[in-house]
Amino acid sequence: MEHGDGEAVIIGGMVLDIHATPSMLANPGTTTPGKVYYVQGGVARNVAECMSKLGAKPYMISALGFDMAGNLLLNQWKSAGLSIEGILKDKDIETPVVCNIFDVNGEVAAGVASVEAFEKYLTPDWIFRFKNTLLSAPVLMVDANLSHPSLEAACKMAIDMECPVWFEPVSVTKSRRISSIVEYVTFASPNEDELIAMANALSGSDEFHPLKESQKKNISVLSLFQMLKPAIWVLLEKGIKVVLVTFGSNGVFLCNKGWPRQFKMPAEKTNQCGFRGQLFKTVMQKCPPSRYSGFSELDRSSHLFAVHFPSLPASVVRLTGAGDCLVGGTLTSICAGLDIMQSVSVGIAVAKAVVEVEANVPSTFSLSAITGAKVLFPQSML
Repeated sequence: MEHGDGEAVIIGGMVLDIHATPSMLANPGTTTPGKVYYVQGGVARNVAECMSKLGAKPYMISALGFDMAGNLLLNQWKSAGLSIEGILKDKDIETPVVCNIFDVNGEVAAGVASVEAFEKYLTPDWIFRFKNTLLSAPVLMVDANLSHPSLEAACKMAIDMECPVWFEPVSVTKSRRISSIVEYVTFASPNEDELIAMANALSGSDEFHPLKESQKKNISVLSLFQMLKPAIWVLLEKGIKVVLVTFGSNGVFLCNKGWPRQFKMPAEKTNQCGFRGQLFKTVMQKCPPSRYSGFSELDRSSHLFAVHFPSLPASVVRLTGAGDCLVGGTLTSICAGLDIMQSVSVGIAVAKAVVEVEANVPSTFSLSAITGAKVLFPQSML
């Protein structure tokens, strides 16, 4: 299957997630009644699947083994009609598996990750085989499961093809890998803790510290932003053009130097077929670019622009796929030709849909639910 025009390239993890949820408070040293689910996961895979459910055909570059987990993931990918050409398959690969134990509130209480295969098999040589897929790609997304050499190879390849790079940090530990590729990155999507780790890695210090839970209680959105602004500024000063910081129930901050409306894909690199075309038309009608014309930068002395997108009320079942689907919804919208602010609005609405289901990605998305979300009109400007 050839890579189509206006389709993103995604490089990173495909993982089998095992989700265990007790039906009562768990006691150490014994089993507890509950439910255990096998769920297709991996940050890059989740993002790509989300995009496919929104009508895109992202090109996935990853690695799987010929074992139970690998077969399950590969068969699901084939059934979605997505290309498997970029997925390395080898009998020596142990397909990555992550086991998460949740508490009764749906939060991760403990987990074990076996994902060494990414660093061993997703090599620069394998990635370079698919250089031509970036010729017409509007964006390359890499997740931090890749080794430093592979991250650097992928990013340099994208820059050679004049393709912007989106960096997804994956975890606090792996987020620090930004230090070797920051000069190539256009977009980054850390959560609060990943932001702090990235800022420390890029500044070569430990001056930034995660906020304590006591600091977050009864704090305003503006105060939260002001406390994290120095860390955000480090990422922007190092050259990242757009920083999208996620804060769970507190929503998302979109930050960049100056005015972000310039971050819109050229028309020749967009694709508005099918569901994406409907999404583009509906969002342009409900949330046109002129809607944001009155916004100005938060800090005129430093020309920092920041806007807050609140999260949407949801009947939460599971939180693990929210961040990945936020990115998937945002990327799909960018690739359809919407600008970054419109795209983040869509991403927020897509994230709401995923926290209300067991899977990391919902089986389907409703166009009316996504475009009818009130977040399409950001409620507060910092």
